[in-house]
Amino acid sequence: MEKILIVDDQIITLKMTSHILSAKYETICAMSGAEAIELYQKEKPDMILSDLNMPGMSGFELQNTLQGMYEESIPVMFMTADNSDDTESQGFENGAVDYIRKPFRADVLLRRVEIILDHAKQVQGLKRAAETDPMTGLLNKASSQFEIGKACGKAHGMLMMIDLDSFKLVNDLYGHAMGDKILIRFSEIIRSAVRSQDIVGRMGGDEFVAFCQYVFHEGVVAEKTKYINEELMKSAKEYMGEDMNIPLGASIGAVRVPEEGKDFLTLYQKADKALYTVKQNGKHGFAIYSENALDDETEEVAGTGIKREMSIFKERNRGKGAMNLSNDQFRLIYRFLARAEVNYHRENKIALFTIDSTKEAKDGAEPADVLVELICDSLRSSDVVVKRSKNTVAVILLEASPVDTNMVIDRLITKWNELDNGMTITYEVEQIE
Repeated sequence: MEKILIVDDQIITLKMTSHILSAKYETICAMSGAEAIELYQKEKPDMILSDLNMPGMSGFELQNTLQGMYEESIPVMFMTADNSDDTESQGFENGAVDYIRKPFRADVLLRRVEIILDHAKQVQGLKRAAETDPMTGLLNKASSQFEIGKACGKAHGMLMMIDLDSFKLVNDLYGHAMGDKILIRFSEIIRSAVRSQDIVGRMGGDEFVAFCQYVFHEGVVAEKTKYINEELMKSAKEYMGEDMNIPLGASIGAVRVPEEGKDFLTLYQKADKALYTVKQNGKHGFAIYSENALDDETEEVAGTGIKREMSIFKERNRGKGAMNLSNDQFRLIYRFLARAEVNYHRENKIALFTIDSTKEAKDGAEPADVLVELICDSLRSSDVVVKRSKNTVAVILLEASPVDTNMVIDRLITKWNELDNGMTITYEVEQIE
C-alpha cells in the first residue's frame, strides 16, 4: 500500500484529509514542517500532501528542505485556502506536482492523488530501466559509477572489483544460454554476500563492483571471497552437472575508502591493480590495494634477519594453476633455468604452442588468450606460461620427464579440442639448456 505524508497545522483538516485518503492509502500525519522532516526520514512516503501556509516552516520551505537533503524527486501536492494565481504559479515553479484549494471534495482529492502516484510509478519505472543492467537487475556501469562515486565521497568502507574467473569456458563448452544463467546466478550470489545498504553493480561482461560501507578488515573480504567461490561452484555443478570441471571462481581486488581516495576513478584503478595481483597468483582469491604492500608485509613478520627479508618476496594469495607471466618475466625464468641446467641437469622443458591463425576465437578474444586461460587452469602452480603473440603460447614445465611431458601436452590438446572452436594447435618441445 502506498504511503502518503499529510502535513497541516490544523488538526481538523489533518484528520479529515487522513480519513478521506486512508480508504486507499496508508497515511502519516504531521502538524509542522519540522515534524514532517523527521517522519519523512523514518517512513520514506511515496508522496507528500502539505498545507502551504503554516507557522514556522511553510510548505515551500518544507519541500525545498527535503529536496536539498535527499537529492531526489519528491512528489508534493499543496493544499491552500489562498485563491491567488501568484501563489499557485510560485508553487509550480517550486516543483509542486499539483495544487488543490480548500475546501475540497473527497472524490476530487482521491482522483488527483491517484494521478500523481501513477505518474510517479511510471517515472520511477523508467528511471530504474535506465539505471539497471537488464540481465542481472543490478546497477549498470554508468549508474554504478555515479552511485558508488557519490557514496565513496561521503562514507568509509571497501570498494571491491569482483571478476568471474574462467567464464569464457562456460560459453565455449555449454553455450551462451548457460553462460547467461551463470552470470545471473553469480550476480545473485554477490548480492547475497553483501548487506542491503551496500551498492552492487555490473560493469560489463563478467566484471562486477560493490561498495560495502563500514567494512575495513581483511578478514571480512576473505569471508566474502570464500562464500562467493563456494556458492558459485555449488550452483555451477547444479546447472552443468557434477562432472563439470571448469575452474569457475571469483577474484576480488579491494581498496579501502577514503584511505586510498574518494573519487570513483582513482579507487577503481587501485582496485584493478589489486585484482591483477590475484589474477597473476592463481585466481579465486583476493587482494587489498596498498601502495606500501611490500613494506607492510615485512613489518608483519616476527623476528629479524632472513625471515624478515624473505617476506618481501613471498607470493600473496597464491592459488592453483600455472603462473601467467609477461614476456620479460618469462625470459628471466628461462635464463635462470638455463644457467641452473649447467650444474644440476634437471628435466625442465619449454613447449611452444601455435594455433591455426586462419580463424578467430569467439567474443573477439585472441586465440592465444583462450589457450593461456586453459593452460593456467590445467597445469601445476610450478609451471609457467606466457602469451607470445596472438596465436602462440610458450610454457615452461619443471621437472618433466618425456613421459610426463607427453601426458601434459596430450591433456591440453584434448581440452582444447573439447572447446570445439574449429582451431587446431601444433607444438614443439625442447629441453631447457
